[in-house]
Amino acid sequence: MIRSLLFFFLQTTSLFFWGVIVIVIIPFLSLEKRYKITMAWPKLNILLAKSLLKIDFEERNSSALIRNSKNPAIICCNHQSTWETFYLASFLPKPVCFIFKRELLFIPCFGWGIFLLKMIHINRKSGREAIKTIIEEASTQFSYGRWIIFFPEGTRVSPGEKKQYKLGAAILSKELDIPIIPVAHNAGLFWGKNALIKKPGKIILSVGQEIYPNGRTPKEIINEVKLKIEDLKNNQP
Repeated sequence: MIRSLLFFFLQTTSLFFWGVIVIVIIPFLSLEKRYKITMAWPKLNILLAKSLLKIDFEERNSSALIRNSKNPAIICCNHQSTWETFYLASFLPKPVCFIFKRELLFIPCFGWGIFLLKMIHINRKSGREAIKTIIEEASTQFSYGRWIIFFPEGTRVSPGEKKQYKLGAAILSKELDIPIIPVAHNAGLFWGKNALIKKPGKIILSVGQEIYPNGRTPKEIINEVKLKIEDLKNNQP
């Protein structure tokens, strides 16, 4: 408990420090430099959790990430905690673009930072219009040299809980004919959903082989993504 509370204190105070940098310095830098400086904070959180909370991590079977490091791709990852958001933002071999609800832009420091990174923000209640926005803006994100991140469950899901996958990633994959790289992890066992108290342990993040649309329907594509992610999870300790 003491370690978790100390981690929370350091996390919030460092966020304030980064927020000042975002307001004062980042607007005058190139987009690439904005990304590097902003994503240093998520990386700090991962490393601080490793040293202070003893939450270690291991990335397995990352060949698909390396193989597509110069190509457009969609990353589909299960969503259990904040940990994987931090990891995907700062430890992958390529910058990423998150798709998030517009309301997050109004969060002090955090929202200002993601606004300056020119990621994709949508109105989740708009349904088809949200998907249309993602498709229209995806090419711009790929031109920035980014991968696009999807959490197809749509929200954080506790370990062992099942949730239907949304079609967004599969629709984008089919429309632009680009592969989906499935990613699975067990972060929720140690860094739980909205949990202040965190537990020591090793997070395993497993990467699957690319899934190509190959003329299939979005539902067929997302079903394969779900099966692959579940298979990756089942093969973790």
